[in-house]
Amino acid sequence: MEPNTPHVDELELAAGLGRIKTMMRLLDTPRDLSMTSLSTLASLERLGPRRITELAVLEGVTQPAMTQLISRLEREELAERLPDPADRRVVVAAITEHGRAELARRRAAQAKRLAELLAELSEADRAAIAAALPALDRLTAHALGALPPSPPSPPTPPAPPAFPASL
Repeated sequence: MEPNTPHVDELELAAGLGRIKTMMRLLDTPRDLSMTSLSTLASLERLGPRRITELAVLEGVTQPAMTQLISRLEREELAERLPDPADRRVVVAAITEHGRAELARRRAAQAKRLAELLAELSEADRAAIAAALPALDRLTAHALGALPPSPPSPPTPPAPPAFPASL
């Protein structure tokens, strides 16, 4: 630890970040989509199309549960299945324009409610929260970077040998 650096209590940090997660979840209304559904849509928006198995790992659910979730999101036209460009035998899930618009609408409503809460804090508290954002962004990026990469596509079988047309 560097000199003059205050001791960081990891348990208190984890608890504090958990309270922020709870607060942000409570600010998210309507609650017609599950947290996993919203998180999956946000992941698809941020990371691009992904295989269902990769999404399941990312969201901490089973592959069958993610398959059902993607099917529900498809019915609501928030996500779609597309052929994997790397292997057309495989499908990936992708967010639709309607899904992007829904996330944007929810984020705007959540930001409005958060702004109302922040307005009740002192300028010093708002500045402290703003000053913490770059470190929280780095923490998030590091955590997301620690995820296992998507499984490699199976190799494409070699083409059968070409025979002369004269045979």
